[in-house]
Amino acid sequence: MTSVQGTAVDIPTEDGVADAYLAHPGDGTPRPGVLLYQDAFGLRPHLMAMADRLAGAGYSVLVPNLFYRHGRAPIMELPEFIDPAARPEIFETLYPLVLALTPELIVRDSDAYLRWMQESALVADGPVAVAGYCMGARLTLPTAGAHPDRIAAVAGFHGSRLVTDAPDSPHLAAAHITAEVYFGHADNDPGLPPEQIERFAEALTAAGVRHTCEVYAGSEHGYTQADTAAYDEKGSERHWAALLDLLKRTF
Repeated sequence: MTSVQGTAVDIPTEDGVADAYLAHPGDGTPRPGVLLYQDAFGLRPHLMAMADRLAGAGYSVLVPNLFYRHGRAPIMELPEFIDPAARPEIFETLYPLVLALTPELIVRDSDAYLRWMQESALVADGPVAVAGYCMGARLTLPTAGAHPDRIAAVAGFHGSRLVTDAPDSPHLAAAHITAEVYFGHADNDPGLPPEQIERFAEALTAAGVRHTCEVYAGSEHGYTQADTAAYDEKGSERHWAALLDLLKRTF
């Protein structure tokens, strides 16, 4: 692990300005870029800590506030530890924001995020990776599908609603993805039943996408998020190993 520096940055987009967190090795040397997409709870200290850990492994990590259209992060005050009792009230505020962030909007926003990374002196030239958690895992797919020349690796963990009957279902982006893909699914996840897991893998295979999809037995939806009751240390460490292995192969 190397020393890490974290910085708040603003990214101009077509619809305003997205606030974001950039974590990078403290030596200031350009490093391979990772675009990290939040879960539904948003940009907060825990996500910054995850970015710092990834930066300590040698990457420049950008974590945008995907909800920037509704205000700067934090969109709402969250408890330091999110237990099940707090979730209904939190999601009453956040779930409409999750639904509003369509594949069309994330593609538009990703244009700005990737442009900013390309112009940053802290991000090495060349393709980048995109990784996401929960809703962020779902949004990695349209991002990678829209930018096959810029995205070399895709990683998603405890993603939900990866396969729907909608014409913009995330799994349909597989036809345009050239990156290597890794997804670590939660066990018994109500947001991703077994039939969706199967259809998702079938879509990647049919599109010729290099991929690995694994179910983390005993890990609940949200298993990587240490500030929630769903956190599972074993599953989280497995996710770190898989993510870093993917990035090593990519860069």
